[in-house]
Amino acid sequence: MSMEVIPLGTASALPTRERHLAAVALLRQGRVLLFDCGEGTQFQLLRAGLKRSALDAVFITHLHGDHFYGLMGLLSTVALLGREAPLTLVGPAGLAGIVQSMPGMAHDEPPFRLDYVELDEGFAHGVVFETTTCTVEARPLDHRVFTLGYRFQEKTRPGRLDAAHARTLGVTDYRHFRRLKAGQAVTLGDGRVVRPEAVVGPERPGVAFAYVSDTRPCAAGVALAAGADLLYHEATFGDDLAERAAETGHATARQAAEVARRAGAARLLLGHFSARYKDPAPLVEQARAVFQNTEAAEELKRYKIFAAEPQKF
Repeated sequence: MSMEVIPLGTASALPTRERHLAAVALLRQGRVLLFDCGEGTQFQLLRAGLKRSALDAVFITHLHGDHFYGLMGLLSTVALLGREAPLTLVGPAGLAGIVQSMPGMAHDEPPFRLDYVELDEGFAHGVVFETTTCTVEARPLDHRVFTLGYRFQEKTRPGRLDAAHARTLGVTDYRHFRRLKAGQAVTLGDGRVVRPEAVVGPERPGVAFAYVSDTRPCAAGVALAAGADLLYHEATFGDDLAERAAETGHATARQAAEVARRAGAARLLLGHFSARYKDPAPLVEQARAVFQNTEAAEELKRYKIFAAEPQKF
């Protein structure tokens, strides 16, 4: 199964004419998860062709304005559009108080329920959002304030049923096909038993996407990105400002690439660029010296990602 990651804002702190503030959307089966929500995110959602009604959860990394000031406008808009389905908001402790302090956002005012998942500074690691088909886990990163990184993970799916091979073994009843697909053995009319391992391939891993920003390079970032099909990692500075990156709690492009390499990620998208870098090409070049499969995130571009298929049985 494929999904799409769509950068909506790739700027660090200051928006530019070409870059909006931090936000990345994940589109899967028509539903949207949003990572960070800088100013203007709701307009970028429109420009990206994403339905605001399809939004299931928003994951805020930290309470610096460039990462969440767009949340109030987005919530106000979906309220005006008559949303009724609950919306999950995940982020550092204090997020609920900020949202509820805004006119129209008190407990009893929005036409839909806001489900808050607030994480205190003592939080170490855990699943913060889950559906029947996916999870999102969080870990604290290394920034100037308490900051969270996130990993989206599709749950493992059953292996593929080789229906043609099953028929050669005598399976014809559709109910038997269903049982075999579910991992259950079936007994045929002549007494022979067909076991699922004979006709069903290995379980298929789901897609993994990691969102790591803002942070110095850290072990938690590596853990979130472990084996990820796509890692979006901040690259605020280049090699020329490595000391500045360390002082301000950020990463260089080369350091982001080192995280991707250590994590065994498949692809790296760089984002959260300082406004001083009008062209991110030098940052990509520095990163590729460490991790070749690196790109600079382009706003509104759709990056398709697929889980690797296991070997056929």
